[in-house]
Amino acid sequence: MRRNERLDDNLVAMAAAFNGFQASLWTAMPGIVVAFDPAAMTAQVQPAIQARLVDRAGAATWVTLPVLVDCPVVFPAGGGFTLTFPIAVGDECLVIFASRCIDAWWQLGGVQVQAELRLHDLSDGFVIPGGRSQPHVIPSLSTTDVVLRSDDGTAKVSIKANKDIDLTTTANITMSATEVNIVGVVNITGNVATTGTLTNNGHSVGSNHVHGGVSTGAGNTGVPT
Repeated sequence: MRRNERLDDNLVAMAAAFNGFQASLWTAMPGIVVAFDPAAMTAQVQPAIQARLVDRAGAATWVTLPVLVDCPVVFPAGGGFTLTFPIAVGDECLVIFASRCIDAWWQLGGVQVQAELRLHDLSDGFVIPGGRSQPHVIPSLSTTDVVLRSDDGTAKVSIKANKDIDLTTTANITMSATEVNIVGVVNITGNVATTGTLTNNGHSVGSNHVHGGVSTGAGNTGVPT
């Protein structure tokens, strides 16, 4: 029996009971992804905080918690749109534990009864990617712009405080659409290669346009047709 279980002190007994109750509640903790299932949108996560166990003699040891399985991954989403990104083994994350069993909801959606009457359990975690320890902070983090970027900063889209938008990459940019409309002045530095018809004010300026009124000598050509 532990010493605090032998003390004839109601306050000590209540504190010990309350501490024991808190120790059984799981709320949130950092984790490390060990597997990701894109089809199910779930991850397996190794909790990154060890648990402290005390035996009957009062000796304490630190143990690594088991891997959490089938944890739904939370991507920003709403209104029929979702922002997704790759989840890689070794990514750090935050695991939030639901206060009630999520099994039936996870399998069926909608409003469901509780499959088990467990509370704040390690089995009911949601994964929020992106929590970072100091060894893995993002370098050169902007304190003024809204940025969608690769971790190394070589590819990024920045919305600046003055409403300018910058797009930067060391690779290629591909746009596929039925039609692309640009309103405003376009400045291009570098070479331009086109495939298909190129028109200006309704006149072809590509490889298939011709000029009228042409004669050998110093005269000018006619307008494109």
